[in-house]
Amino acid sequence: MQDPKRYTVTAALIYANGPIHIGHLAGCYLPADIYVRYLRSMGKDVVFVSGTDEHGVPITIKAKKENTTPQGVVDKYYKIIKESFEQFGVSFDIYSRTSGQNHHKESQEFFLNLYNNNKFTVQESEQYFDETAQQFLADRYIVGTCPHCANENAYGDQCEKCGSTLNATDLINPRSALSGAKPVMKKTKNWYLPLDTMQPEIEAFVNRHNPIDSSESTIGKDYDVWKTNVMGQCQSWLKQGLHPRAMTRDLDWGIKVPVPEAEGKVLYVWFDAPIGYITFTKELCGAYPTQAGTAYQDLATGQSSKPKAQNFSNWEDYWKAPDTKLVHFIGKDNIVFHCIIFPGMMQAEGSYIMPDNVPANEFMNLEGDKISTSRNWAVWLHEYLVDFPGKQDALRYVLCANAPETKDNDFTWKDFQTRYKSELSDILGNFVNRALQLTQKYYSGKVPNFSQGDLNSEYNFLWHTINTRKQTIKYHIENFQFRNAIADLIDIAREGNGFLQRKEPWKIIDRDPEAVKDIIRFSLEIVVQLAVYMEPFMPFSSNKLFKMLNLEPINIGSLDITTISNGFVLENGHQLGTPELLFEKIEDEQIARQIAKLEESKAQNALENLTVKEAKPAVSFDDFTKMDIRIATILEAEKVPKTSKLLKLMVDTGLDKRTVVSGIAEYYKPEEVVGRQVCLLANLAPRDIKGITSQGMILMAEDKDGKLCFVSPIDAKSAGSIVA
Repeated sequence: MQDPKRYTVTAALIYANGPIHIGHLAGCYLPADIYVRYLRSMGKDVVFVSGTDEHGVPITIKAKKENTTPQGVVDKYYKIIKESFEQFGVSFDIYSRTSGQNHHKESQEFFLNLYNNNKFTVQESEQYFDETAQQFLADRYIVGTCPHCANENAYGDQCEKCGSTLNATDLINPRSALSGAKPVMKKTKNWYLPLDTMQPEIEAFVNRHNPIDSSESTIGKDYDVWKTNVMGQCQSWLKQGLHPRAMTRDLDWGIKVPVPEAEGKVLYVWFDAPIGYITFTKELCGAYPTQAGTAYQDLATGQSSKPKAQNFSNWEDYWKAPDTKLVHFIGKDNIVFHCIIFPGMMQAEGSYIMPDNVPANEFMNLEGDKISTSRNWAVWLHEYLVDFPGKQDALRYVLCANAPETKDNDFTWKDFQTRYKSELSDILGNFVNRALQLTQKYYSGKVPNFSQGDLNSEYNFLWHTINTRKQTIKYHIENFQFRNAIADLIDIAREGNGFLQRKEPWKIIDRDPEAVKDIIRFSLEIVVQLAVYMEPFMPFSSNKLFKMLNLEPINIGSLDITTISNGFVLENGHQLGTPELLFEKIEDEQIARQIAKLEESKAQNALENLTVKEAKPAVSFDDFTKMDIRIATILEAEKVPKTSKLLKLMVDTGLDKRTVVSGIAEYYKPEEVVGRQVCLLANLAPRDIKGITSQGMILMAEDKDGKLCFVSPIDAKSAGSIVA
């Protein structure tokens, strides 16, 4: 949509069953915040809405694990999530929750509208039922063996080990997660949205945003073109053909279906969740006497996120006015719901605007592995904020610069530290610090006058280059290309650094003080540009820089600088604030602690996932006493020629020195085992192995991956000590 009058921007509702991690931030919340901050800075009328999704099976599963109620779970995590977002500087206008009565009422009215207008079909189907728990089982309550990778703990909707999407009926040996019993199939009735018959209308809507659609030309149309990853997934679903989808569920926790014949059923969580965007906007606009969420504060600036000139009064302006642009920020796992199912619901209802864009990102992995909350393989936002106080913008920068916009990307702590130092600190921070410190040193912190009215071509060329960068920043943000936008921002700082380095005012201050005034003044004006354009990406640092400049924050929309003669912001003689480092150092020890934390998670997961083999048949005590197991010390070790697995060892048994051949060469180098104490089965009958007589067996343990490790005494023992 070109030049909309207002914007409605939503960020996906996250399940309130755990804290926020970096995958959530990189997927939708950070790009949404950058986009909204930019729109506000351009003076646009925008409402930014999100909240927690507090219904559905993940909530009830978490409640059982934590031995509490679903309401107890959502109350706990809503608080953690909301506070984390505020401290990270995500500037929602409202952050509410779907368990509130306002949302229950809104969702039920939406359902009744469709119900009374015969938009649903009623279907009877067979679903898994737990006879022990006397309950129908949602997909997440069914566990079994994955047909693709043989993982014995796959869920009824997905295998977290191999990533395959599943149906509950695909599982081998399914069992109830509630009781462990084998479920049975039982008939039940639910209300379905007939997506199959709605497909032509849904498909026409989707294809309006497809640049290669052949059925209707988009040339000259007032439609946003969607990202290729979004359109690709939509076309895949449409090509397969849409199927009716149940909008009700046989569950206890959720919003009750408001029709008498649906006793004991609740609304499908993906029916009620997106309606939350509407509910929360109405709460913000005062359409309800009370609200579940609270007005939001922008902790990056200490101000309310709502611009003073903006008056949220009529919620329908943001959801029903055709000159409003609706943008959903989501992760790729939510594409089908926001591009097909929710639009289908909106079309069936008939009075709401449709989404103009759904800029979904791909997944952010962690240290080469998929982020997993169940395996604690994540960087949790609330923990990061404690471990790195005052460094919100460090994480904001790295997640934006490495955002998974078109493909899955990987976050590593080493890359985090490297980017922070080499890009933020050494380029942006270094330029700002030099410009401010030189002003303090030469002019007591007062902005110097230009020595000439018309500056030379070098200055004008550089100013033109910086203005071009600013225009590309705008273009990239408006087209959801945030990685490119933040790269342009760093390039402005790089231009400033290069300028100072070329001019070297510290070398010419004594012989040409007037030229130094021009250099410093020009550098300070570049610093102002950086302070303004940093705000959407790094609001804390922008606010800090404005304080060092002793200026009130300036919006991008009011900074229309095109020529050097009329575009400077700073007044002659303006007193700057106290300069300080914009980006303080991140120590190696801080990074080492984060890596160690992940290693602990990996070790704990390996322990929990250890596959215990079945016990061997019982032996008599007399048979056991015949075994001579004693401590031995490895004296020498070498590889057995023409083999990959065998080491030839010389061991001291306390009784003698003997040769033992052991199949451990894949896991240990000869030099790694010399001097080690091991457990030796000393009275094993000698065997000839590759022409070497082996007199005994080294005892080893095998982990879940088949790797061998020594069974050794914890404390040093004399060779020959008996293991009894």
